[in-house]
Amino acid sequence: MSDLHPAEFTERRESVPPFEIRVTSYRLNGKYYTSVDDVDPGAVIARSEGLTREEAELKATVRAKERLEHSRSQLKNRIFQQ
Repeated sequence: MSDLHPAEFTERRESVPPFEIRVTSYRLNGKYYTSVDDVDPGAVIARSEGLTREEAELKATVRAKERLEHSRSQLKNRIFQQ
């Protein structure tokens, strides 16, 4: 198989209340790439790369969860200020 095409594609969903995220990973040219998006509306939250799938997914999901926590606290602040 050519290194010019993505291989070992995986996709899974996780719950990070109140959000649902999709973690997408693939291998290209010897590296693994991961993208984490908010299932609804589908906006990319974080991307990462690594030498292993686990490394790439861990970095991207940690970054995404940090960003989602910030969004969650912003939502709480808006609700309490009304």
